[in-house]
Amino acid sequence: MKRDIHDYRILIVDDNEELRNMVTGFLKKEGYSEIYNAADCREAKAVLYSSKPEFIILDINLPDGDGFTLMKEIKEDKSLSDIPVLFLSARDKDADRLFGLGLGADDYMVKPFLMKELSLRLSGILKRTYGNSGNDKGDEELRILKLGSHTVDFEAGTVTSDKGTETLTVKELGILKKLAENRGKIVTFDNLCMAVWGDNYYTYENTVMVHMRRLREKVEDEPSKPKYIVTKRGIGYKMNA
Repeated sequence: MKRDIHDYRILIVDDNEELRNMVTGFLKKEGYSEIYNAADCREAKAVLYSSKPEFIILDINLPDGDGFTLMKEIKEDKSLSDIPVLFLSARDKDADRLFGLGLGADDYMVKPFLMKELSLRLSGILKRTYGNSGNDKGDEELRILKLGSHTVDFEAGTVTSDKGTETLTVKELGILKKLAENRGKIVTFDNLCMAVWGDNYYTYENTVMVHMRRLREKVEDEPSKPKYIVTKRGIGYKMNA
């Protein structure tokens, strides 16, 4: 039986106590019950290992470090790497947004923000990450994908080749699934964004390119000359049959 999305444990990492309290209060009104708070990287790490949160709302500018560095540490720890992360920051430059998403974040929101939008993005990511979409049949059909000498295991979230085994991020898995489901056909940027980021994807074309570059490094023999996932300039991508 699938869990209700409101049962998942959420960690808010931000040095602004007033903002943390506001977000916590709003999410509790939305039905979320287990919400943890951290004011800096040290507190966040303590909560990560003690309470095992299943979603992280992460600020970038923190008193004892920064969210980007903490994000890298999370993704490098196998016990934490699958936790979805949403950056919530006042840094509104495209370079920061793309860098954060390139690290493997599931979304990036800029302050000031609408509480309801945060809640919608949070619920969308939880549904996609933890399989609350109800598409169990499709998941069963896409357990293993062969791309030349590379074997993708969707269940384990890994890709294995003669170079070893690498972990795929949630976004990389989502992109691969959408392309594999339409193997031999072009998937437009909009359709790919919609499948991976949901209804509120807000023109993530540049973000897709960042994830695609990292993905090709894991599944292509020559990432600069892709053979299996090819770009259809101005349209989207296609996974060769």
